[in-house]
Amino acid sequence: MNNLQLTARFVIHDGKLEKFKELAKACMNSTKEKDTGTLQYDWYFNSDETECRVRETYVNSDAILAHIGNLGPLLGELLAISDFYPELYGAPSEALVNATAALKPQVYTHFQSM
Repeated sequence: MNNLQLTARFVIHDGKLEKFKELAKACMNSTKEKDTGTLQYDWYFNSDETECRVRETYVNSDAILAHIGNLGPLLGELLAISDFYPELYGAPSEALVNATAALKPQVYTHFQSM
């Protein structure tokens, strides 16, 4: 299993929902236009729109690094208006682990699949 999955949980700061949605749309546009190794990129809000979860699947660690690079300052703007809790599923490369260390992703290694 080479694909990596990611769940990005954002807890949106009070009064920042509209700005968050604006940035989310820009992230989607960037991903559609620039990413080549992104297989899934789905955004979900909870019922009161205080939290957003992004379900992501990538072909490998390099694709995640490219995605982060493609988002550029958009990711920084999202992080400024929300609390971020990433979960990474799979076997990330050392380069990905090192590049994302400041984001403190929770990494889950693969056990079994159907």
